[in-house]
Amino acid sequence: MDLVKLCFVIYVAAVISLVCYPSSVTAGDIVHDDDSAPKKPGCENNFVLVKVQTWVNGIEDAEFVGVGARFGTTIVSKEKNANQTLLTLSDPRDCCTPPKKKLDRDIIMVNRGKCKFTTKANNAEAAGASAVLIINNQKELYKMVCEPNETDLDIKIPAVMLPQDAGASLEKMLLNRSSVSVQLYSPKRPLVDIAEVFLWLMAVVTILCGSYWSAWSAREAAIEHDKLLKDAVDEIPNDKVVGLSSIVDINATSAVLFVAVASCFLVMLYELMSYWFVELLVVLFCIGGVEGLQTCLVALLSRWFKHAGESYIKIPFFGALSYLTLAVSPFCIAFAVVWAVYRNVSFAWIGQDILGIALIITVLQIVHVPNLKVGTVLLSCAFVYDIFWVFVSKKLFHESVMIVVARGDRSGEDGIPMLLKIPRMFDPWGGYSIIGFGDILLPGLLIAFSLRYDWLANKSLRAGYFLWAMIAYGLGLLITYVALNLMDGHGQPALLYIVPFTLGTFLTLGKKRGDLNILWTRGEPERPCHHVHLEHYHELNLKK
Repeated sequence: MDLVKLCFVIYVAAVISLVCYPSSVTAGDIVHDDDSAPKKPGCENNFVLVKVQTWVNGIEDAEFVGVGARFGTTIVSKEKNANQTLLTLSDPRDCCTPPKKKLDRDIIMVNRGKCKFTTKANNAEAAGASAVLIINNQKELYKMVCEPNETDLDIKIPAVMLPQDAGASLEKMLLNRSSVSVQLYSPKRPLVDIAEVFLWLMAVVTILCGSYWSAWSAREAAIEHDKLLKDAVDEIPNDKVVGLSSIVDINATSAVLFVAVASCFLVMLYELMSYWFVELLVVLFCIGGVEGLQTCLVALLSRWFKHAGESYIKIPFFGALSYLTLAVSPFCIAFAVVWAVYRNVSFAWIGQDILGIALIITVLQIVHVPNLKVGTVLLSCAFVYDIFWVFVSKKLFHESVMIVVARGDRSGEDGIPMLLKIPRMFDPWGGYSIIGFGDILLPGLLIAFSLRYDWLANKSLRAGYFLWAMIAYGLGLLITYVALNLMDGHGQPALLYIVPFTLGTFLTLGKKRGDLNILWTRGEPERPCHHVHLEHYHELNLKK
């Protein structure tokens, strides 16, 4: 494997390390339910995100997101059932002692600190407040719980925590002597969003396209190889197939190293995550995306512009490039640059998905699993990798390393770009449904291998392995999304479900059909050697 191919494989490993799990990212970064916080009678509410809609002098204004407390009454889920109520500042501001004036069912805003949350809520209720907004002293949201020895928990008003910046905005409105009203409600997320359906289709179609391109290239190379043998061309390298010089075949050692490198990159990202580091990842993603998009477009357009695709010119540093590549490259570079500049706008996910899909398809065409043994090692290591960094890493780092890196929690950004995402269309909290490149690419390598084997063995769709591997992958990903929704949006390691379905189906079918030994070792069916037949023909002629 030359240096360029090695660098490409390391780059792919780095990309895969970034995200290998699907999740739904929603506003506020607070899960709806958290069983890790203690519950007790009077303090057993589920944590819910709360919309705080404001009106200033009767005109609708900003909307903020808070989180409901363990204690107090529950918050209505429908906007139409939520009342607009006047907002007032607490005096004293911390509400650790009863407010100086009585309230007429107003919502009172208090600062965090100096006493327990429940003390603030009890004082606000005693003063006649209908709800209490507690402003955090940090930009993040904080889940308000009860202390173990608390007894005064018969609180009849809802309590909501808001982040520091939201409190500053509300305080500025109130200090301007404006009449500020707020409306509190906590809409429920839909059980299934259409975004997850489209994301599932996107993953399946990406593997489908990459597999067919890979199999078509392998079949064309095999036909060319057989043609040369029939023409009695003796000097054909034993270790390479003509037409596949750009292919990277990974072995079992490389598969293990692949996942080890991915783990190292993941830890590095976790430790170094910052705004500037995310910017660096954006640049790396654009480089890979440009290469992927260019490769896909050149392969597609060369069918119509064959002469331009087969005419080459030498470019310093880049070597020989086809005229078609030169024509397509500026567009690909411009596309990636425009996406990078405007990646925070609402529709930028389209450009990100196009670049990501092109990169994945290109990798599936270039990187090959040569046999089922290597595929088993690769997916087994990825299976352990995914589970470890999503679940087990919580024990070592006190948080899920994979989830923190994927969301870009420490970077001030909306997350890293190495994933496919679609906005949640019917979710009142907005956000995105996402899936990591590794959840498509790693199983895709095995599925592409199955189609290459089927075509070389001249197997029909039903008698082959590709159809069943695709169905198994689709079912595994579907089960992942079912688990995601049952877990109320907690990130799930998709390979936990995908690997047993895909690899298990392949191994079971191979064993049942008697092909397991060939699949495990050679990875391709035995083909008649025309060169041997030709030598035998010459021997017969000499005897005559």
